[in-house]
Amino acid sequence: MSTYIMRIDCRDRKGIIHAVTGVLLKHGFNITQNGEFVDRERKHFFMRTEFTGVNPATLSTDMPDALPRDANIEITEARRKDIVVLATKEPHCLGDLLIRHAFGEMNARIKAVLSNQERLRQLVESFDIPYFFVPHEGVSRDEHEGQVAALIDKFAPDHIVLAKYMRVFTPAFVTRYKNRIVNIHHSFLPAFTGSNPYTQAYERGVKIIGATAHFITNDLDEGPIITQDVIHVDHSYGPEEMRQAGRDVEKVVLARALKLVFENRVFINGNKTVIFE
Repeated sequence: MSTYIMRIDCRDRKGIIHAVTGVLLKHGFNITQNGEFVDRERKHFFMRTEFTGVNPATLSTDMPDALPRDANIEITEARRKDIVVLATKEPHCLGDLLIRHAFGEMNARIKAVLSNQERLRQLVESFDIPYFFVPHEGVSRDEHEGQVAALIDKFAPDHIVLAKYMRVFTPAFVTRYKNRIVNIHHSFLPAFTGSNPYTQAYERGVKIIGATAHFITNDLDEGPIITQDVIHVDHSYGPEEMRQAGRDVEKVVLARALKLVFENRVFINGNKTVIFE
């Protein structure tokens, strides 16, 4: 038998959980994990169910009939995801992912790493991962993104991970990979957006700094947040000390967010997320 993950979101009504579990029982499936949530403001229902059995295609008729007509139903086999990682110069997030990947601590396969710099090639190739240098100098933004997209599509990844990739994508690129690009941002959003958050934090005299993993949208650093964390700092921290401390938070937050995404635990709910941990 195999393990499957079913994700449902639809308008809320009475009896949805009973209806869903009843259909699964009818077809001989065994539920091993279940979570549900109702957004009361939107009157919208979310449900993530893990179950075991054979041939979930048998649910294709009864499950839609048991749910409201607007229901989104996604049933996938639990499996490792294929990903492509994009990075620029900083090695800490990328290095952490490569180590986790090498020791089987990621529910994913890194198919390739793409960069607009050569600096990280030796690190990546030491893990026997293909490395592609796609320079952005001397070409237009659209041309560069076209080259990047062609390489990404070659590997047909489930998700694209931005491990400190310091370029802003065009709306066309974001739309092409809608809800599939995960980014790590070096601040506790929505505070200190942009490229120099630690300098902003230092000038503001903050006592905590943090990191945010989120999906990319066309609004810079404002996509749905997956997970965040913080650490405490004090008056003795300058911008560089904050940056060094923040790197440890960034790699942990990114790894935690990717685990949730790769296990199909994250629903996008407008500009927010619903997460079943």
